[in-house]
Amino acid sequence: MERVIIVGVDRSARSRAAADWAAREALLRGLPLRVVHVAPPGGPNPVEQWPYRPETVADRVVAELTERHPELTALSTHLTGTPAAALDTMAEEADLVVLGLRGEGGHAGIALGSTASALATRCARPVVLVPGTFADEEPAGRADGVTLGIDARDPAGDAVDLAFEAARLRGARLHAVHVWTLPARAARWPFAVPEEDRAVWEDDEVQHLSDALRPWRGKYPDVDVLEDVVLLPAAKALAHAAGNSGLVVVGRRSGGTALALLRHTRCPVAVVPS
Repeated sequence: MERVIIVGVDRSARSRAAADWAAREALLRGLPLRVVHVAPPGGPNPVEQWPYRPETVADRVVAELTERHPELTALSTHLTGTPAAALDTMAEEADLVVLGLRGEGGHAGIALGSTASALATRCARPVVLVPGTFADEEPAGRADGVTLGIDARDPAGDAVDLAFEAARLRGARLHAVHVWTLPARAARWPFAVPEEDRAVWEDDEVQHLSDALRPWRGKYPDVDVLEDVVLLPAAKALAHAAGNSGLVVVGRRSGGTALALLRHTRCPVAVVPS
C-alpha cells in the first residue's frame, strides 16, 4: 500500500490554507498528496456552485498547489457523500489526514466544524487540523518548533512517535509538556501547600517525564528536547506552549483537552489515535 497524505478541501480559503500545509508536509516527508473534495448527494443549487462546480474543486486546489510547489506530486479525488464518513474511509491508506478547522459551511461563531470534530474524535489515522492561515501569515515565534502534550505516567506511544519524527524532519526542538495537579489530600489542608512539599511533588513529576521520554530520546538522538512539567490545566498549558510552535501533537485519549486546545491555538494540531 502506497503511503500518502490526504487533505480534505472545499471552496473556502480555510481549506486552501490546510491544503498548503499538507503540501509542505508531503514534501517534507517525501510523500504524494491526495486532495479530496466530498460533495453532498444531489449537489448544490446552480447559484451555490460559484465560483466553480463541486467536481472541479479538488482539481483547482491541485493546480494551485503544484504551481506553488512544482516538486509536489498531487492527485485529486472527487467523491459524493458525507465528508466525515468519506474521509474516514479514505484515511485507512494515509499517513496523515489534514483539514481546516472548519469548512465553507461554518461561520465565525463556530471555531471547530462538524467534519473536523468528527474526524478528530474517531479517525483511525492521525488527523492534523489547520487554522485559517497561510505559511506567510503565521504568527511570530519559532514556527518550526513542535510541542507534544504527554501524560508521563501513561504516554501515548503513537503520538510521541509522531512528535519526535516531526521534530526530526524539521530539525526543530521538541517541547514535551506534562501537566500535573496537586495531590487530592492537599485540597483538604486548612493551610497553603508548603513550598517544600510542592517541590518534592514537582521533582517526582519531572522524573516521571524523564523516564517516559527516555526510549524516544534513544531512538531520536538528534532531536533537541525541552522537558516541561506544568501545574496548569492541560489545554491552557498546551495553548501557551503552542505560541512558540508550528505544530502541536496530542493523543486522542486526552479527550476534551484536544478539542479545547483546537478552539484556542493558532498553529496546526495533530490528534493521534492510540
